[in-house]
Amino acid sequence: MARVELYDTTLRDGAQTEGISYSVSDKLRIAEKLDQLGVPFIEGGWPGSNPKDAEFFRVAGKRLAFKHAELAAFGSTRRAATAAKDANLLALLNAETRTVTIFGKSWDLHVREVLKASLDENLKLIRDSVAFLTRHGRTVIYDAEHFFDG
Repeated sequence: MARVELYDTTLRDGAQTEGISYSVSDKLRIAEKLDQLGVPFIEGGWPGSNPKDAEFFRVAGKRLAFKHAELAAFGSTRRAATAAKDANLLALLNAETRTVTIFGKSWDLHVREVLKASLDENLKLIRDSVAFLTRHGRTVIYDAEHFFDG
């Protein structure tokens, strides 16, 4: 029988809702409730995009003891010339989660028009990012941004 695991994005994607601005304390309480519900993966936020999310991971690592859930840090594929110098990927490592989710362009229109890259260059960004993170012991979930639009 196939196994389905839930991956909750409330703490990042939900925080993008108009009128919502979670504090670190809010995020900690929500994460605890999601764990109590048995959610296996909780996306804690994007530590490379704002100080509040970086602080959340720092505090969560010390204060949260989940029974069911695992925190995942969210970010994008590399931007710098090398993955080892990319601030976003380094922030994902600094979040100290076992699992990280990275998104990358998966619609050829966005690869060409937004990234201004070739399809091969985009695949290299994805490959380099996943390889860098897995070399550092992380499990990587790839979020294929706009996959169904492509």
